[in-house]
Amino acid sequence: MPLLLGVDTGGTYTDAVLICDEETVIASAKSLTTRHDLAIGIGGAIQAVLAESAANPSDITLASLSTTLATNALVEGQGERIGLVYIGFRALDIDAHGLADVLKGDPSIVLSGGHNHAGGVKDPFDEEGLRTWLAGEGGTVSAYAVASQFATRNPEHELAAARIIAEVTGRSVSQSHQLSAKLNGPKRALTAVLNARLIGMIDRLIAQAGDELVRLGISAPLMVVRGDGALIGSNMARERPIETILSGPAASIVGARWLTGADHALVSDIGGTTTDVAVLRNGQPTIDPAGARVGPHRTMVEAVAMHTTGLGGDSQVHFVSEGLSGGVTLGPRRRIPISLIATQAPVVVLAALDRQLASAIPGEHDGVFARLVPNVACDGVSDRELSLLDRLDDAVKPLGALIQSRLEMPALRKLVDRGILQLASLTPSDAAHALGLADAWDADAARMALMLFGRRRTGAGEMLAKDPAVLAQIIIDQLTHQTGIALLECAFAEEAIPFGPAPSDLARHTLMQRGLSNNQGLIQLKTGLAVDVVGLGASAKTYYPAVGELLNTGMILPEHAGVANAIGAVVGRVTIRKRGTITSPSEGKFRVHLDDGPVDFAAPDPAFACLQDALTAVAKAEAIASGVTDIDITATRDIQSATAEASDVFLEATIVVEASGRPRITAD
Repeated sequence: MPLLLGVDTGGTYTDAVLICDEETVIASAKSLTTRHDLAIGIGGAIQAVLAESAANPSDITLASLSTTLATNALVEGQGERIGLVYIGFRALDIDAHGLADVLKGDPSIVLSGGHNHAGGVKDPFDEEGLRTWLAGEGGTVSAYAVASQFATRNPEHELAAARIIAEVTGRSVSQSHQLSAKLNGPKRALTAVLNARLIGMIDRLIAQAGDELVRLGISAPLMVVRGDGALIGSNMARERPIETILSGPAASIVGARWLTGADHALVSDIGGTTTDVAVLRNGQPTIDPAGARVGPHRTMVEAVAMHTTGLGGDSQVHFVSEGLSGGVTLGPRRRIPISLIATQAPVVVLAALDRQLASAIPGEHDGVFARLVPNVACDGVSDRELSLLDRLDDAVKPLGALIQSRLEMPALRKLVDRGILQLASLTPSDAAHALGLADAWDADAARMALMLFGRRRTGAGEMLAKDPAVLAQIIIDQLTHQTGIALLECAFAEEAIPFGPAPSDLARHTLMQRGLSNNQGLIQLKTGLAVDVVGLGASAKTYYPAVGELLNTGMILPEHAGVANAIGAVVGRVTIRKRGTITSPSEGKFRVHLDDGPVDFAAPDPAFACLQDALTAVAKAEAIASGVTDIDITATRDIQSATAEASDVFLEATIVVEASGRPRITAD
């Protein structure tokens, strides 16, 4: 009786499930995600399902992990300090292509070098310039991203830079050509930067998950869910963590299909930090051909066409002061709910809330607390940031007692972006506790936080809400509204009919919103979704019935909706996809662009055979490394040509090879 173990590490909860014979969920459990030591949450969830099922750990033949940590980090702009080595581009390209916004002040250097579109050297690579930079500012980071012009046509200079960085610093290097075989240097550079920023986080997650499996007596191989829903070996995921963005959301789509058998539906997964929406067509999710988009970032990573919004049960509640009545809006950043931090540091939190409520004059930072996240790299921390950390001294503190002036707010935001500090404040989870919709944490602390927030003055000079229950309902209603907008945006974006305006504008259009409430004036309007929604996530049963009513559609809430990610993590297939290009730099020459450099042929057929064989060998080797024994190989060719003087002229060809199969789940 083979047992499959699925684990999903989210921003708030870590879920685990045990599935018997790939057909039946026999146990499921949740444990709080412990950011300072992920092993605690992972181990707690696994131990709970083992206890519930009374299963023998040795009967587990496959373990698989999905996570939203990478997605959450990108949505919230968090990650480790990295360095960018930009080869062959202009210095102004860093600003022109948005890389400066992604770097957020992290060091970068532009060096001479790079290649042309045919793979020939454009300029010599400035190795000494790189060594000098590494000896100075470039040596103050946790990881590096390297992007060279036309590296997908010839990776020579990226390989040289990576070799020097490893020799001088010993730290990890993300090379853009290893992450995508497509052209577009700036976008490959952005993908490499994000990959480098995530390496430490994902490496720790996988290492701690593996250690917990060993500690609990589970010897099964560990897989990781990629952003397209496929499984890969844990070692590959540690090298290319960018491929795990949308891992959790992709797993939820696979889990939704497995749980419901739905062929055509919207799938919406609400977590603590994000709401992830995708379309199921003929039982399959769509792969985004333009690359995964998470928050403001468009990467070159192949992933499920997922629409990710910074909206979840733990989203920060913001006060809207415009207008006479005021209001709230949610996200995109996650905060620790007050009801949760009050259970972890009750003496500090409850005493501070009492003092703040007793004060006749509301404070700017009332109801907000700061907490240090242990074991996070602090490379490149400024003196002002270090002063804040020293003042916090490993404790939970009211933000008003930590911040001494407004000048320290940028330093605080930088520490939060780096994942060194966490902030706690009012969230929808607190509203749910205050209304009795949830009971896991401290409902009294939630009501106190609601009272503090409700003291804010609207444009009419009135308090936003005197009754905490009234404010709690305002927050829940806003969550319903923003979730509805997220679903409508996804539907408009994926609709085959071109409507003209942007999906975000269509979702918010007055006619659309009036139609949701069945406008019956001189003009009759009725709008909504024409397909059912599969609601997933721990809080889906709390929030999503109202969303279904708002959108005039059916809402499917499967029995195991709260652990769909963990289910999807272990029921998927391994799929290794490799892409390569052939160009023709001159008449009668066919150039194959391989990972170790270009190779020329005098005829097309041997060039096609060379590239397909090379891609097949790499894809097959990675599939075997991921535990697949019965491998299916498919190859597709996209050949571009032009007609000149009544004959076809070869321009370029792309070959994509896929190696796929289920990982081995039988014991040796």
